[in-house]
Amino acid sequence: MSKSIVLTTPATFEIGARTAPIFPSWVLSGTPVARIWSVASSHDRTSDIVVWECTAGRFKWHYAQDETVMVVSGEVFITNEKDEEQRLGPGDLGFFPAGTSCEWRVPEKVRKIAILREPMGRPLGLGLRIWKKLLRIGGGGGVRLAATAVLMRIAADGFADWAPAFVDYV
Repeated sequence: MSKSIVLTTPATFEIGARTAPIFPSWVLSGTPVARIWSVASSHDRTSDIVVWECTAGRFKWHYAQDETVMVVSGEVFITNEKDEEQRLGPGDLGFFPAGTSCEWRVPEKVRKIAILREPMGRPLGLGLRIWKKLLRIGGGGGVRLAATAVLMRIAADGFADWAPAFVDYV
């Protein structure tokens, strides 16, 4: 499968835009209308880049994926589970881990660029880091076989015995 570099400008956001309704049970006040543009997806389909905008309103948001956002225009006031409110405006960056929730209050309209990433468990993440490190060290076929053997051994024996030796190294 071929890979392509994706370059875009704000003018192209309107092409392919679709509505992204907010669940009615999440809406706390107003009638927020959200739209989304898909910009790019990673080759393995675990990450996406989207442009998202929403009109005025107040709503809950529950994150099923890790989401990193940068506000492009407008502003939003985020209230976390401790009832602490923080403003995000143009150029501000936020990170919302999968499994968290917050309240969004959009006074007029907000547009953000979001990077969405499927979360993976620590064992899988550690295994991936080890695999990549072994490939960087050897850079070839023999190392791929060795890395595969190491990962199979780790999977069979459990990460508890192997992980401490690799965490500082990877």
